[in-house]
Amino acid sequence: MSADSSGRASAADPRGDGPSPVPRRRYTREELAIHDGTDPALPVLIAYKGKVYDVTKSFPWAKGLHWGNLRAGQDLSGRLKESIHGEEMLERIPCVGVLEGAGDTS
Repeated sequence: MSADSSGRASAADPRGDGPSPVPRRRYTREELAIHDGTDPALPVLIAYKGKVYDVTKSFPWAKGLHWGNLRAGQDLSGRLKESIHGEEMLERIPCVGVLEGAGDTS
């Protein structure tokens, strides 16, 4: 990492005083729905507690179906209870945006 003559971190360093990070994309429920894994040209997305995650590279989400019981392109808030794991698994998945109109639903 390099600092400029003022001692501030460069823009490449997110920990410095540089510019704010790029805002996350906002998705409507309709936009989320088309990312259900049926179109191979689109990323496979899910929403959970107001955040949108790209599960395209996650094997259990192959073709938009998670082990046969959860479908991509939906807000899965409150449905993680059906899963064999908890929300800690989402820490491994890239968060790509926020879901408009979503509350922090358990």
